[in-house]
Amino acid sequence: MSVESITPLIIEYRYWILVPLSIVEGPIVAFVAGTLAATGYFNIYALGVFFFVRDMVMDALYYALGHFGGRTILAQRLLHRIGIRQNHLEEVRTLWERRPGVTMFLGKLSYGIASSFIVVAGMVRMPLGKFFGWGALAAVAQYGVLLLLGYFFGNTLGGGAVIVFERAQYVLAAIGLVAAIYYIGSRYARKRLMSETHHHG
Repeated sequence: MSVESITPLIIEYRYWILVPLSIVEGPIVAFVAGTLAATGYFNIYALGVFFFVRDMVMDALYYALGHFGGRTILAQRLLHRIGIRQNHLEEVRTLWERRPGVTMFLGKLSYGIASSFIVVAGMVRMPLGKFFGWGALAAVAQYGVLLLLGYFFGNTLGGGAVIVFERAQYVLAAIGLVAAIYYIGSRYARKRLMSETHHHG
C-alpha cells in the first residue's frame, strides 16, 4: 500500500483502521501515526501500547502456528521462504538457543521473512519466557523508534493536521526516507540472518 492511500484512511478512521493497516504495513503505519500524533490526532502513549500489543499478538499467533501446526502447508511455505527444510530445524534450534536476542532482533527487522522466523521459534519449542521477553524488547525498540521519529517529524512541521497536508511533499519525502533506511537496514538484517541460518544449517 502507498503512503498516499494509507494516510487519508488513518485520518478518517483513526484507531480502528490501525488494526488492519498495521498487520499489512506495520513500520510505515507506525511512522505515519506518530507524525499525526504530533498534530493531536492520536495519543502517542496509546499508539505505543497499541503497536506493542499488536506485535505481541502477531508473535503469539505465528509461534502457535509453528508449535501446533508446524507440518501444515502454511507453515511449510513460510519455512520455504527462508530456505529451511525440516531436517535443518535442529541446527536452527541451536541458533535460537545460543543467540536468542540477536536472532529475534534480526528476524524482526527482516522485512518479508520476520513471520517465518517466528514460526521456526515455535517449531523448535523456544521457551515462552525467553521468546516473549526478547520479542517485547524488539517490539519496544522497533516501534518506539518509528513512533518517536514520526512524532518529532510532525512537531518540526508545526501546526495541526492541515499544515501536515499543506506540506504533504515534505511528509512524503520524510516517510520515503524512513522507509528507505528501514528497507536498507532490513535487507542487511535479512542477509545476515539468512547467512547465520545456513551457516548453522
